[in-house]
Amino acid sequence: MVMGQAEPAAAYPDPAAVWAALSQVPDPEIPVVSIVDMGMVREVKVDGEGVSVTFTPTFSGCPALHVIRQSIEDAVRGLGVNDVEVKSTLTPPWTTDSILPDARERLREYGIAPPAPAEGSLISLEPEPTSCPRCGSFNVRMTASFGPTLCKRLYVCDACKEPFEGFKSV
Repeated sequence: MVMGQAEPAAAYPDPAAVWAALSQVPDPEIPVVSIVDMGMVREVKVDGEGVSVTFTPTFSGCPALHVIRQSIEDAVRGLGVNDVEVKSTLTPPWTTDSILPDARERLREYGIAPPAPAEGSLISLEPEPTSCPRCGSFNVRMTASFGPTLCKRLYVCDACKEPFEGFKSV
């Protein structure tokens, strides 16, 4: 740089590039879907000051909150952006209806029964009809109301005898 010349303004990516980068950030608990696929990313703002990303965790007490926040920041910094703001919000709350349709199919292929459309109360004590992600049978039984994460239940398919996880509809 020549003495006396102003430093060129930082070039910021367009919002579509940020969304594309975020679509490569895997859900920390389900690596076959991204945080965009899960509907967690709410807003992307790009301006002369930097990039701001707002996301909603799947549960307010999500133990992976720090991992998600850091992964978002790393993805945006990977675009050459130095000033990155990552905000989480609980309003509106995340629901399973936020999961993109193609992500639901990837969940099924991964062996996790995707949730039924959310209706009524936030979490129903009665499980919704769930089909086995392996054979498609509805001849399943819930073996535990709480799975390895707060958002899942454990099931066994009586048709193919395979255990599987299923999302709770919230």
